[in-house]
Amino acid sequence: MIELISWKKGKVSRVLEALDHIQELDVEVEGTLCCAWNFPLLTGDVSTGDYVYLNTTAVEKKLGSGGYHFVIANLSRIPDPAPGDDGHIMKLRYTPYQVKVLSVEEEASPFHQQIKDFESLEGTPVIVGTLHSMLAPAAAGCLAATQGRARVAFVMTDGAALPLTLSKTVHALKEKGMLAGTVSAGHAFGGDLESVNIYSGLIAAYQVLKAEIIIVTMGPGIVGTGTRWGTTALEQGEIINAVSVLGGQPIAVPRISFADARPRHRGVSHHTLTALERVALREAIIALPEVNTEQHDLINKQLEESGILSHHRVVVRDGSPALRYLEGQGITVKSMGRTPVDDPVFFLAAGAAGSVAAELRKK
Repeated sequence: MIELISWKKGKVSRVLEALDHIQELDVEVEGTLCCAWNFPLLTGDVSTGDYVYLNTTAVEKKLGSGGYHFVIANLSRIPDPAPGDDGHIMKLRYTPYQVKVLSVEEEASPFHQQIKDFESLEGTPVIVGTLHSMLAPAAAGCLAATQGRARVAFVMTDGAALPLTLSKTVHALKEKGMLAGTVSAGHAFGGDLESVNIYSGLIAAYQVLKAEIIIVTMGPGIVGTGTRWGTTALEQGEIINAVSVLGGQPIAVPRISFADARPRHRGVSHHTLTALERVALREAIIALPEVNTEQHDLINKQLEESGILSHHRVVVRDGSPALRYLEGQGITVKSMGRTPVDDPVFFLAAGAAGSVAAELRKK
């Protein structure tokens, strides 16, 4: 059953922030001031006083959109024509918002030959996470272990938010020089490079961005249903397979929490257990953080009972240098509203993965 979009008309009260092809707005809707996001690439720029149509569905349903509506159309002006280029790959295909990009694979792309000449990732470590909130501590773990010298690239999948520019984390990491570049894969868009799928996205990070370490996660948000198979987090297993097929070394970040009240996410999340047990057909390194005895025993029991230990390799590392590195850079992180103080093991796992990747980095 398809449920219609909830539409509302509003007037832009002010533009709070405009950066990296995203505008954060205050919009007056039926006498109430609301928050909204606008993506100029899709709907053109908006200004104070403009009337807009908003998609209010996610907020009304109390879903994970951060409490923001989305601008569907600007009623006060028609967007300027898109800048001309030779790209012809459409993302968000066959929707009213399909957007043309110049993908790295295209013949018109300046990187076409580099993609075509690709042979192997040559053992390049690729950190594969599930939640976008794993990106910052994973990158920090890489840099903390290499005194800031590792060249790290980020590949964003289309498992959650599609506009890469929605990520304030990516903006902060690039501003601090912690990312060498970004690739938006599949229907995700807005990266420094665009790719048709995860395979060419990984290749672009290696061939074009010259990454020594690659981090892959979905964008902000995640789809989950409380069932074993109904979540976009299962892409972790598929990405591990892709990395291995291309000759890289996959490093899985397990989703671990001792603060989440939901039993299915206590210790190692059921999402991680399913992705690594049933979906990942190739061996990966599973990075675990140093934890206390009680936590270690539960994690080990979950991995053993799921059969994961029989076809993946577990490595334990200290993830705390990553958190200190982030603090030193002035970058704050949260996941599901929780900070490293609230749920330290979650972030330490991503930091541990960064440390493992740094050890495997080709010098």
